[in-house]
Amino acid sequence: MAIRVGTSGWSYPSWRPDFYPAKTPPAEFLRHYAERFDTVELNTTGYRLPAEDQFRRWADAVPDGFRFAPKLALYRLDRVPPFVERVSALGDRLGPIRVTVQSARDDGLLAYVLGTVDPSLELAFDFRHKSWADTDGIVLVNDFASEPFRYIRLREPPYSDDDIRELAAKLSDPAYVYFRHEDAPTAPAYAARLLAFL
Repeated sequence: MAIRVGTSGWSYPSWRPDFYPAKTPPAEFLRHYAERFDTVELNTTGYRLPAEDQFRRWADAVPDGFRFAPKLALYRLDRVPPFVERVSALGDRLGPIRVTVQSARDDGLLAYVLGTVDPSLELAFDFRHKSWADTDGIVLVNDFASEPFRYIRLREPPYSDDDIRELAAKLSDPAYVYFRHEDAPTAPAYAARLLAFL
């Protein structure tokens, strides 16, 4: 799989003209983005789950080998099966699903998710409560030692070239790396710099 690098989202008009050419219509943003990067986070799925047709349109807009990383905000367990069914419309463009959990530790919740989701799908858990510390045997967001892949989210810009070189040295294959969106197109600039150092 190698190391995939991208940003948290792509649909930002404020990234024109420095990332997207000045007159690029929003409908062309994803196609243009996918010419430069091979993965992107789909944070919108954590707030509203689009229709299957939307996932198919996104998949059709990107080249072979591109991967979307949708967000599953885990508030209710009954949301897991329909979420997985819907995002599966991405087909072979479906990358890791980032599962965000706000609640305190509940091993039953974790067992349910792991037992419900097809084991061939990649899951990365983003626990927000300290009681989940020391959870092992799964991929944890921002854990450089996670197996079988790493899922890294960079949320505290700015990043110097030295910061990015240090990050490149810490990464091991396979990994997904995402830079946080800002109004200025700093995220794609950082992502391009990281790719240059890998």
